[in-house]
Amino acid sequence: MKRAIIIGATSGIGQEVAKALLLEGWKLGIAGRRQSALEALQQVAPEQVEIQELDVTQEEAVDKLHILINKLGGMDFFLLSSGIGFQNMNLNIEIELNTAHTNVEGFIRMVDTAFTYFKEKGGGHLGVISSIAGTKGLGIAPAYSATKRFQNTYIDALEQLAYLQKLNIHFTDIRPGFVATALLNDGKHYPMLMKADKVGRYIIRAINKKKRIAIIDERYRILVFFWRMIPRWIWKRMPVKTNS
Repeated sequence: MKRAIIIGATSGIGQEVAKALLLEGWKLGIAGRRQSALEALQQVAPEQVEIQELDVTQEEAVDKLHILINKLGGMDFFLLSSGIGFQNMNLNIEIELNTAHTNVEGFIRMVDTAFTYFKEKGGGHLGVISSIAGTKGLGIAPAYSATKRFQNTYIDALEQLAYLQKLNIHFTDIRPGFVATALLNDGKHYPMLMKADKVGRYIIRAINKKKRIAIIDERYRILVFFWRMIPRWIWKRMPVKTNS
């Protein structure tokens, strides 16, 4: 039985991926900040699921991840689905700093721990949920888009590090567009909004194929292709925004 750890499995995309992996027969270790939500998911398949309350922004998260791995009896696949993001055109400094605290510091803490585990074990598969927002700097969400670009680059760097150290570690960077989760439940309009369960199915296919980068879905792959071609002098003039 294959074993996976999912950080951020209490809601949204992480929860949908967890449910899909359970249907495929995986044994799961799920972690998140809400103990009650973890327990509710565990009740779906108690013989397959181990749980651990964990906050990626806290230093103790490293020890708690190791505790969860031990409960599970090991780890073959790691998925980080924990992150925050806000529209912040007024540049509220607390929003920007909190976003960086979770999406950069928390990201490094969890991903490095998983990388080190796989290095010591002899291999594994490391996946993260980033975003297409990392493609370009978005004026409506500076910290969010910047931290997602950071995540993309960090995984690139870890992939090169694994190659240099001759490690058998596979990487999957999953980049969704707008997904109907609590993260976007702010009353604003988001174009091409996708349902979380559909996104979860796309992600499972990407995981099983060990895709290096998975932009979800086809519409967003086309969008990202053209985004990358836009010169900076044009991009800064584009009215990239959503309406309330």
